[in-house]
Amino acid sequence: MDEKEILRVENLNKYFGDHHVLKNINMRVRQGEHVVIFGPSGSGKSTLLRCMNLLEEPQSGSLYFLGKDYGPKGSKKVWPWQSTDGNVADPRYLRTHIGMVFQQFNLFPHLNVLDNVTLALRRNKKISRPEANEKAIKQLTAVGLANKAQAYPSQLSGGQQQRVAIARALVMEPRLMLFDEPTSALDPELVGEVLAVMKDLALQGMTMVVVTHEMGFAREVGDHLVFMDDGCIVEEGGPEVLSNPNNDRTKLFIKAIL
Repeated sequence: MDEKEILRVENLNKYFGDHHVLKNINMRVRQGEHVVIFGPSGSGKSTLLRCMNLLEEPQSGSLYFLGKDYGPKGSKKVWPWQSTDGNVADPRYLRTHIGMVFQQFNLFPHLNVLDNVTLALRRNKKISRPEANEKAIKQLTAVGLANKAQAYPSQLSGGQQQRVAIARALVMEPRLMLFDEPTSALDPELVGEVLAVMKDLALQGMTMVVVTHEMGFAREVGDHLVFMDDGCIVEEGGPEVLSNPNNDRTKLFIKAIL
């Protein structure tokens, strides 16, 4: 295994009923790498991201995280998957070490910002409230929202709520961050503040996989760009994929959006 490899997907297939959503997907994510996935709606981008942290269960293929094999290698076995050494591959391990930011902010409306950010720390990692609060304030400061710690989600703008969601993921100290179109639910004038936080994370060396339609962000931050269409990876490479694509389908898509 590549020593810098964080996540590897091999021959991954996902169906929803008879609909073949992901078709033999292969991808690697290395330490400190910023992978940007783009493509038309319905191409399987978000489903792939959800498979990476086992929120969706693929029907076949292999998923490796930090060197551990999570199967299912084409077996008929349903959840929980078995790793190749016979041990149950616990999805909670991945979710503790992989942070995810969704299109919608998914904050608990009845909890203030501080409690939203500390909830997983206190329940999953069993960290005391004072220690969890200290960690949360550090991350809220990093996203520019320490002064909103006592506010409730309804009192925040969409951009602020998404920055809280990023802080909530970061406070778990993940090895990998997944972003599923994090700006798609925002008003245009709020997009920049979320992208700025993501750019800062990239500069700090956070390993990231980002599904986005923000091609400026993809060009500026992406180390490895992946174009998907109809459940397949059609083309991938460095930022030159945007300026000089090889595949005709990629060319058509880029011409339509740029």
